[in-house]
Amino acid sequence: MNTPAPARGSWGRVEFYTSFFLLVVLASVIGTRLGFESVWRLPTLDLDLSVVALALVLASFWFARHSRRWRLLIIAFASATQLVPMVMREPVLLLPLLGALIPVGILVGCLVALSKKGGNGSSQKGS
Repeated sequence: MNTPAPARGSWGRVEFYTSFFLLVVLASVIGTRLGFESVWRLPTLDLDLSVVALALVLASFWFARHSRRWRLLIIAFASATQLVPMVMREPVLLLPLLGALIPVGILVGCLVALSKKGGNGSSQKGS
């Protein structure tokens, strides 16, 4: 069997599958954006960064399957290539992005709390 095994423990599995799901979402968003490039012309910088980001995201399914650090770096790079040029041209877009940080912060807080809860795999009994 040649498939990569997720890290041991429930937190390792959550991180493994979440990062791969984020990579799939990023690949679909960047691919859709590049697909519509013939209809709505992208600036050259956006086009170049999107092509590089899509290539890295697609390649990461193979070369970053065993490395959490590489998966997270590729997710951060691909997200930044989509957001930073857009916000630089239209700074008003920063406001909705900052508003979107609220639920993301809540989600990160919940994931951190889950990672610290009972790492031995046993669930707590009771209500």
